[in-house]
Amino acid sequence: MDPSFLIKPSLDAQYPLIDYGKGVFLYDKQGKKYLDACSGAITANIGHGVEEIIEAMNEQAKKVSFVYRSQFTSEAAENLARKIAENSIGDLKWCFFVNSGSEATETAMKIAIQYWQEKGKQTKTKVLSRWLSYHGITLGALSMSGHTARRARFVPLLEDFPTIHPPYCYRCPYNLTAPECGYLCAKELETAIRRIGADHIAAFIAEPVIGAAGGAISPPEGYYKVIKEICEKNDILFIADEVMTGFGRTGKMFACEHWGIIPDLIALGKGMGAGYTPIAAALVSEKIIKTIVNGSKMIMSGHTLSANPHSCAVSLSVLEYIEKNKLIEGVEQKSIYLFKKLKKLQNKYPFIGDVRGKGLLIGLEFVQDSQKTPFPRTTRLIQSLIEIAQEHGLLLYPAAAGTDGINGDAILIAPPLTITKQEIDELVSLLQTSLELLDQEVLEPRKEGGV
Repeated sequence: MDPSFLIKPSLDAQYPLIDYGKGVFLYDKQGKKYLDACSGAITANIGHGVEEIIEAMNEQAKKVSFVYRSQFTSEAAENLARKIAENSIGDLKWCFFVNSGSEATETAMKIAIQYWQEKGKQTKTKVLSRWLSYHGITLGALSMSGHTARRARFVPLLEDFPTIHPPYCYRCPYNLTAPECGYLCAKELETAIRRIGADHIAAFIAEPVIGAAGGAISPPEGYYKVIKEICEKNDILFIADEVMTGFGRTGKMFACEHWGIIPDLIALGKGMGAGYTPIAAALVSEKIIKTIVNGSKMIMSGHTLSANPHSCAVSLSVLEYIEKNKLIEGVEQKSIYLFKKLKKLQNKYPFIGDVRGKGLLIGLEFVQDSQKTPFPRTTRLIQSLIEIAQEHGLLLYPAAAGTDGINGDAILIAPPLTITKQEIDELVSLLQTSLELLDQEVLEPRKEGGV
């Protein structure tokens, strides 16, 4: 093989060379088949190799692939913004197109701060968030993230925005159960606001279902109602980070719909382009846009490739494909079927401590015992499971877990929304094989060694 100069996640690892994808499967150059049980990075929502999307790419390329947003608009960008507005909730109608989820959350943060500046409240500059959260890898997005491991190298450069506990019912910090707990983890937000001062806080950001930082932590009914009431009472905007959950992943267009709340801003990405193109967006409410229109008339953010017509045309085709094939409507039944099968695996393997999530975003957390003791880092549990699974043709996504977000192990299972019942059976069969080998090759030797 020719030498590689590509910087990969692990610089000394060997990665299979992918040849092509079709549906829920990827095929490498040696012809090996992989069932994509995590949609790459919870991105390939409509599966791989969809001809209609490829046709849309070609058609837009024949017209124009780039215009600069400060000079022109394009039919592709206008049509995509209109499509999203038609499918949105509340008065969230305005789209600021960017290229990645990190850019989307950071743009939402900047718009929230600018909104208060335009209203004459210059001191409202902080954005509060939760621990065990992930909002992106750029410095602004990482400042909002409560992902301990990903923050570690850059702490001196970051703001201290993570403030409150997540709604982690499996490891409730109060050792209580919802709703009898009174949603104390949500009410921590009010305490934090009093300590910092509402006059210094522009917004609160949260993932409706916590993804990579918590292994699909899904809050109990009533949690977000408390959060939204606290935000409104204190003149604080609520940003929903739906980069992972938006466009059907949980069985609704937006995951926040499950709890009946309407945010002030929504960050979108991943499923918006379904892996066919880099695209993301900050979705902004009419209330915020009107304030800025009546003031400076310009949002201070943007990137060279923002509202790129090629990406916008591809994204529009993706959303039309989701709509035409009623993919969102099919998520609930597929989710119920998959959950039942994963619960059976939990009963079979005691090291699966929890199966949780919403729709086709499901997390499995792994523990040593009934006391929920995490495995030592030296066990390399998740790394081993992912390697075993990939060897047997199954792709899984690693997630953080545990009280501190470091000492804990979880995976995400989030296949394309197009997955069939037969393919779910295959997924679970491959996962069982992988768990069996994990038990035999990693966990049993560890017990025998007294580790």
